[in-house]
Amino acid sequence: MASQASIGDRIRRLRLSKHMSQAQLAGSDLSDSYVSLIESGKRNPTPNVTRLLAERLGCGIEFLLHGIEPHQRVDTGLALRHAELELYHGDPVVAADRFAETVRAAGDDNVALAAQARFGRARALEAQGHTARAVEAYERLRREAAAHPERLADLPVVVALCRCYHRAGDALRARDLGLNALAQAVRLGLDQGALALDLAVVLAETEIDLAYAERVLSASGVPEATGRGPEVLGLWQASAAAAEKDSALALRLAEDAIAAGRSTRMASDYARSAMCWAWITAASPEGAGLDRAGGFAAAAAEVLARLSPGAVEHARSLVVLSRVRLRAGDLDAAADLSERALGLLTGVRGTVPAMAYVVLAELALARSKDGGPALAEAQEALADPATTSASRTDRQSARLWREIGDLWGRAGSPQRQANAYRRALETVGVCSRLETPSGLTWRAVATSATPASPVISARLGVSGESRTG
Repeated sequence: MASQASIGDRIRRLRLSKHMSQAQLAGSDLSDSYVSLIESGKRNPTPNVTRLLAERLGCGIEFLLHGIEPHQRVDTGLALRHAELELYHGDPVVAADRFAETVRAAGDDNVALAAQARFGRARALEAQGHTARAVEAYERLRREAAAHPERLADLPVVVALCRCYHRAGDALRARDLGLNALAQAVRLGLDQGALALDLAVVLAETEIDLAYAERVLSASGVPEATGRGPEVLGLWQASAAAAEKDSALALRLAEDAIAAGRSTRMASDYARSAMCWAWITAASPEGAGLDRAGGFAAAAAEVLARLSPGAVEHARSLVVLSRVRLRAGDLDAAADLSERALGLLTGVRGTVPAMAYVVLAELALARSKDGGPALAEAQEALADPATTSASRTDRQSARLWREIGDLWGRAGSPQRQANAYRRALETVGVCSRLETPSGLTWRAVATSATPASPVISARLGVSGESRTG
């Protein structure tokens, strides 16, 4: 582990351990006053001077620069990569512990690597569902990034904070952070790559800026989605085996494993952003962008069919595509896609089957049939206690309850409509503080231009565009 905080401290400690004066260390090439300035931290030695001092002190250049020997630096980097693999493909609990160990091993001199490890630990806490603890860790990292931009980039931390505040239900804070991240991305011209996709997902899910999400999706193109789990696992195991004898080889194998999994993670982020964009666009009463929504929804379904066939996210993509087909007037295709999705969701409760039943209810009403049975199924799926276990799910549930209320109104059932609107507000903790004004429905309360409506809309996750629907 590194034990000194600056190159001057290390030079002084080594010089004294060898019983050398500053003049002796300076020799005929340097002045003793220059050596004194370096040791006091008032001057940074040039690469040539660093090489010269390392030779006279009998140590490596790497030790003078970073306080650790090359093999220690490699070992610490390897520990960080193995922690990342545990986060992406293993157990986030184990990953958090490994990141913490890496922070300790990095020491004070390898501050950039230590900052990366602290960021990894925050992500591991988030992956475990410890949102409050993750926010605390991210907020500390953001302060560190502001004070020491050479250690840690600010943008990834801001994106992570936006995501966490959104999931915790703090829509206003999430919006502020999302706009901050968007401004940084626009200034950099960032519309491709893993970070751009990560930001696109957040901005689409929070409805802060759908235009940026669309731009990233268009620039990225439909990814080559192939599950490379066996390859990642094989490389990871080979890296662990090599670590005992050849740390440099182990590091290379670990980096290859991370790279192999990166394409899958990016494809998954593409699909999530595409689904969100298509679902919101298809809900717009103006009907604009349906062709674009159809393309994105079909691409998301294709990607998820390859990455996780039969899984809940695959079913979600089919439901999104079903809604787009419905709005485009292809009722038969919409019905087939929703039924296929429900076939993948046998025994599953929550927002995804509710989404499918909402689409089926719309289909029934479009065909002048009774949408009540499908709406009842949607309500039953949302009434499951498991759907209220996370704030993010609560917001999705609230949106669906609002749509169910709209459909009950179209079906001519005002009482059920009012009950659904009430459930939408209760889901995000608003109903208990509101009374329905005389002569107004709960739908009117939720969307009226009253002083309280921005808060209500934020809690429901309803954008200015979708509120008019």
